[in-house]
Amino acid sequence: MNKTKIEKKLRRKTNPELVETIINSKKNKAWLTISHMISTPRRNMVALNLDEIDKQTKDKDFVVVPGKILGNGELNKKITLAAFSFSASAKDKLNKAKIETLTIKEAIHKNPNAKDIKIITEKWKK
Repeated sequence: MNKTKIEKKLRRKTNPELVETIINSKKNKAWLTISHMISTPRRNMVALNLDEIDKQTKDKDFVVVPGKILGNGELNKKITLAAFSFSASAKDKLNKAKIETLTIKEAIHKNPNAKDIKIITEKWKK
């Protein structure tokens, strides 16, 4: 998706944090894929549980979920996890497990070149 289409979708967004995140990710070519994913309608946003993320990751991964992290299950790997939002139970479990959590906006500032990121957009399939 090109930047013009993302810009058109951006006009319909009312959440100021989402708008700012889309603008920041759109400016950086490496994060353009994430910009496209989070500019979709809310009903199409990704929502993943911790156990689904655990199945798809390895230790020391930098994982980006362009949606919400839910608290079902456990995450046993030491990763850096960035998402648009976290449920309260997921945030508690991640803090207890000492897993670094970031918003996508913070992840863009921490890793501007999107080096070694792993984007998880769907549930794990057997």
